[in-house]
Amino acid sequence: MRGTGGGIAVAKKCNCIFWGEEEHVKGQVVLITGSSSGIGRETAYRFAKEGARLVLTYYKGKTRGEAAEKRCRRLGATDTLLLHLDVTDNESVAGAAREVKRKYGAIDFLINNAGTGAFNLFKKQTAKNIERQIRTNLEGLIKVTRAFLPQVKKGIINIASAAGKEAYEEMSVYCGSKFGVRGFTQTLALEYPRLRICCVNPDETATRLSGYQGRPPQEVAEVIFRAASGKVGCQKGGDVDVWKVME
Repeated sequence: MRGTGGGIAVAKKCNCIFWGEEEHVKGQVVLITGSSSGIGRETAYRFAKEGARLVLTYYKGKTRGEAAEKRCRRLGATDTLLLHLDVTDNESVAGAAREVKRKYGAIDFLINNAGTGAFNLFKKQTAKNIERQIRTNLEGLIKVTRAFLPQVKKGIINIASAAGKEAYEEMSVYCGSKFGVRGFTQTLALEYPRLRICCVNPDETATRLSGYQGRPPQEVAEVIFRAASGKVGCQKGGDVDVWKVME
């Protein structure tokens, strides 16, 4: 709520907790951005094993996207839709939303997973690298959420990061984008209290982004699945830290 004189009147923070709301995801429609590789792909596989209907998206890796879609079907997905999605392009986002609405009418969960990083000292970050990280990790996530929000029936899970909770050298822009994801998520939860909205925060995970060093992406996918299905709980708009759940 905006105050007078350029100030801001801070609204009371929602202390609603969702615990013990476990449910089956079989037949639910789950959209996962960036699902042709890494965490997104393993998340798709995890939901496929439970019989979900999946909307998978890829940016450049069409062949990887098609392979992921085929495996999802083999694993038990009851239906799939594979879409090209560039989260930094407004028309691409709008077109994907139209396609999903045309086929399914609505989705149960939106999982905003697409992300990128360029790790270097800030003085060595190029304008292009800065723009790509902010536009993909933060602006793109926000615009995808805006496009699909009218279709979401149950919840939104945003993939932030341990680097959205603590600063790390050579990750200044990436940290900035992920801190932003958490702030956006907290505010969104205040405005849409009926939805299950939270951040899942991976630590270092073995994907292309980390040079395949760190935690297996299957573990992150398991935490995302538990957050969506209610097997783990948190404050609405809050954090589900992968390293804590998997202890």
